[in-house]
Amino acid sequence: MERRYNSYVGYFRKRYGERLQKIVIDAGFTCPNRDGTLSTGGCTYCNNDAFHPFYSTPDKPIGLQIEQGIEFHRKRYRSTSRYLAYFQSYSNTYAPLKKLRELYEEALSHPNVAGIVIGTRPDCVDCEKLDYLKELSREKIVIIEYGIESIHDKTLKRINRCHTFSQSVRAVEETALRGITQGAHFIFGLPGESREDMMETASVLNRLPLHSVKFHQLQIVKGTQMEQEFLRTPADFVQFSLEEYIDFFIDFLELLREDLYIERFAGEVPPRFVSATPWGSARNTELLKMLDERLLQRDTYQSRLYRPETRL
Repeated sequence: MERRYNSYVGYFRKRYGERLQKIVIDAGFTCPNRDGTLSTGGCTYCNNDAFHPFYSTPDKPIGLQIEQGIEFHRKRYRSTSRYLAYFQSYSNTYAPLKKLRELYEEALSHPNVAGIVIGTRPDCVDCEKLDYLKELSREKIVIIEYGIESIHDKTLKRINRCHTFSQSVRAVEETALRGITQGAHFIFGLPGESREDMMETASVLNRLPLHSVKFHQLQIVKGTQMEQEFLRTPADFVQFSLEEYIDFFIDFLELLREDLYIERFAGEVPPRFVSATPWGSARNTELLKMLDERLLQRDTYQSRLYRPETRL
């Protein structure tokens, strides 16, 4: 069935003729809001173990993580022959350029790795690092994924991101100037944000030179600062049922420009990391099927209500 939104998986099939599966890499990075440079404790919602595959641990060499990742994914994606090394854990540009070169090029030296995806914060890149990535992208696939999370500075402060949205805009603009493929990550349901606050994100996104975007619903992970905040002030959180979230996301999708690729519209955390599973045991494949069916029922699609605006 042809999807009614711009699928990120579809992009790779059209561009490279096949699925390129990500292999998560933990290269031992940290973040400036963890190591004391800006703050300690990290983002209030964050527990990296909740989305960390078993094969990806910083005590293993990158090559071994890649080999074990290929073996893990081969069972599900048997036709996949090329992979993307996904530097995911924490801020993966938060190191001197010399160290970044060593890590990235070690991953790219694997014969089955076609490129790298670098997850990072917008305040952890600079012109020198971006210039290097521009050169690297001439020969290999290079994608930067910025954790922006919210367009609202009040929210970013509350969740201890320790950067502003204007810093995100600057990073995205500088990356675009160099022609580097980039995406961004946002969370729906952060404390203090109304549905209207979240919906406002669409018009802002449309004005940013992004290639793709990834959305997650907020999940309250055990042991995080946000778990305690949620227990204290649950009324500060918009809580979606599964059906409400799908309709909310479709409303949002209708406002997005048509060339933005949607990498993910919801996330899943292993049940052992959360106290409650309000959506039951639904997996991502089931959520995607529900989204497709609801789009068909509503006879709508990405960009249906989009109106061009001047970029930021």
